Formats: sequence, structure tokens, C-alpha cells
Amino acid sequence: MCSVVSLLGLVVLIGPAAEALDNGLALKPTMGWLHWERFMCNIDCDKDPDNCISERLYMQMADVMVKEGWKEAGYEYVCVDDCWPSHQRDAQGRLLADPKRFPGGIKKLADYVHSKGLKLGIYADVGKNTCAGYPGSLGYYETDAQTFADWHVDLLKFDGCYMDWTMLGEGYINMSKALNKTGRPILYSCEWPLYEWPIRKPNYTAIRETCNHWRNFNDVYDSWSSVKSILDWTAAHQDIIVPSAAPGGWNDPDMLVIGNFGLSHDQQESQMALWAVMAAPLLMSNDLRDICPRSKELLQNRRIIDISQDPLGRQGYHTAKVDSFEVWERPLSKNRLAIAVLNKQEIGGPRGFVVRAVPGWRICNPQCNVTQILPKYKEMGVQTPHSKMVISVNPSGTALLTVTPISSDSKRMHELYWQDTSVKHKHAGIL
Repeated sequence: MCSVVSLLGLVVLIGPAAEALDNGLALKPTMGWLHWERFMCNIDCDKDPDNCISERLYMQMADVMVKEGWKEAGYEYVCVDDCWPSHQRDAQGRLLADPKRFPGGIKKLADYVHSKGLKLGIYADVGKNTCAGYPGSLGYYETDAQTFADWHVDLLKFDGCYMDWTMLGEGYINMSKALNKTGRPILYSCEWPLYEWPIRKPNYTAIRETCNHWRNFNDVYDSWSSVKSILDWTAAHQDIIVPSAAPGGWNDPDMLVIGNFGLSHDQQESQMALWAVMAAPLLMSNDLRDICPRSKELLQNRRIIDISQDPLGRQGYHTAKVDSFEVWERPLSKNRLAIAVLNKQEIGGPRGFVVRAVPGWRICNPQCNVTQILPKYKEMGVQTPHSKMVISVNPSGTALLTVTPISSDSKRMHELYWQDTSVKHKHAGIL
């Protein structure tokens, strides 16, 4: 059985997105490392000094990011999540780092990270407390923004715990203004829609004007069921969320858990491929000091990163279901197309997928050149609309392709594809 999404909703991608936050940042999806999923709120440095939330952990990650090619591959932010502060502010109302775990303070850590040519991210909360119970920023937005600027922080992840939902938008907007007021460019990562969706549909025009990227759905766990739930939610809400993504502001499906414990290698490839097609921030949460070579190679795959960082800056869509395969497509610069084919069947062995079943295959009229990036790099050569090319996809794995039209009017074919207005998504039998 084949059900295909029409592309009426995709026409919005041809026009400009809503006005982006005016700080000149996140012109491409953010790349870096974030501690939360792997290290959580481990503050016991006496029993577990190598894995506790301390300045040592971030300095070691910064060292590895430079030494092991992560910085060269594009990963530039080293991000601190919850559980870094003291439980009390100082006499002037300013946040303080825990003195035992961060004896040099955040400014020293920022200086160290900057000395490596990297950038530092910090965590705070729009409400009265962080999710782990540390001091929140409610009532201290300008104070905290200036503190982060004084510390030379480069990114703020701003959570939404312990906050009346009716005040969420005001709080996120006020912190955005406070950050810009400091004069320091600080990338602003919000969780505004995540906390508003249970009550009402968020205003993505306002969110894009306020934040550089924004979480929409549940925290990612180190499991395939978690990754699948994020993909399913994104597909079900894509008509609402995808039009807001463009240079300066991105939908954030949460961290990459590649290199941890819960995903098979095929599932790791699926997360990497689909996060790239979704134009998602690539924020790893893993232990870069001890990561298997195969996971490292995947995370540093330049061809996948090139799709993620494509300068056209359009997020991809879930466009078809075909016999327990899902097709996701992303328009790329130079009239190209990225195609991810996910095998949702989790029994048996590899299955073949006929690529001409992809809705965007029409851009191969009269010819196109196809490159397979995952599961293995392979030049598939020149193809036509009638090619019988079949790709093999493992259970829960993903094949990732790029397609380049060969035509004197390839740009026109590309635009016609993304402007197809046959039927709305909701009538296509997918959403």
C-alpha cells in the first residue's frame, strides 16, 4: 500500500519564513555537545569524578572535540545543562556556579572553551526554579542575561519548568530582549512550544521572532521508541511547525544519542539521517572520551553534515508511506533533493525499496544523478523517471540519498515539485 503526502503545505517554503530573531545567529542548524541525556544531574563528584557535572567534564569534552576532529567537522558549542549552579544567588541576586564543582566559575570555563576555538552554552529556566530545583530566572531576566554576557557565554538553553503557562510567552520574550540588550551575541534556545502544546497550539510566528531554536516535544531518551515517537510527532504536526524553520530559527527535536547504549547502529544511522533532513540542531549527548569508532564516523560524516548545514535552510517533510517504509524529503541548494527512506519494519532482514516511489522523484525528468550516503556511500549514477533502481534498507535503518537533476530547466522542475498543490496533507491518509 502506498499513501503519498501532497505538497500543498510545502509551498510555504518557497516564500520567506516569519521574521527571525534579530541576533545574526543560527543561520545554519547549531552543532555541538550538550550534557543532559548522557550525564543528567550527576553531582556526586566524590564517587564519580569522571562523570559528574563539573568544570572538568566540559574541559575534557572541549579537549576531545579539538583533538578528535569534532570541531573540524562543525561541532562548535560545548553546552552545560541543568545542575550547574549553587542553590542560592549571591548578595546582588546573581547566579553562582557551584563552588566545589566549578571552582573557577563559569567565566574561567568560558575562557578555556574559547581558547580551544569553541563556544560555551549555559542553562537556565524561565520559571522560579529549574527542572532540577536550582534557582530559575523568573524576576531576574535582565540580571541573568547580563551575568551570562559578563561570563562570555555564547548560548543559552532556557527551559520552562515551574512557570504558569499563561506567562510563558512573556517570559521567553523578556529574556530574549534582555539577552539582546547586553550587546553580546548569545544564541537563544527555547522550550516555549514544548510547554504550551499541552494547553494550546503555540504561535510560531512569535516563537521565531523570539528564539533561535525551540523544542516542541518530549525529551529524547536513549531508546529507539523515543526516537520514533519524536519522528511520529514531527510528521503529525509538520504543517504547523515546518514553515517556521529557516536560517535564524529551527525546530529542535532534541539531542543526538548516537554513541550511547540504546540504539543499534542502523537506528543510529536513522537518527543522524532524519535529524539532518529535519534541519535539526545537531547537539550530541554522549561521552566523546569513549565513543565507538563507528558512531564517531557516523557523527562526523561530512556528507550528512552537508545536508544538515545546507545553505538553502529549508526543513524537510515526511512525504510518503510505502509498505512500512517512510519517506522524508528535504529541498537543498543547487536544485538538489535529499531523500531519507526509513524501514519501519522491525522483523526479518533488509528489504528493497523502489526509489521511483518517492514523490520527489519527478525532478529526475529527464535525468538526475543519484548519490547514496547511507548505509554506505555509493554513486548510483544517472537515473530517469522510469529507472527501476532499488535500495536495500535494514530493519529500523535508513537509506539516505541526494538527487541532482540533470536538465536545462532543473531549477524550474525543483520549484514545480515543491509547489504541487494537489491535495492537503490531511487528506493524504498519513496525518
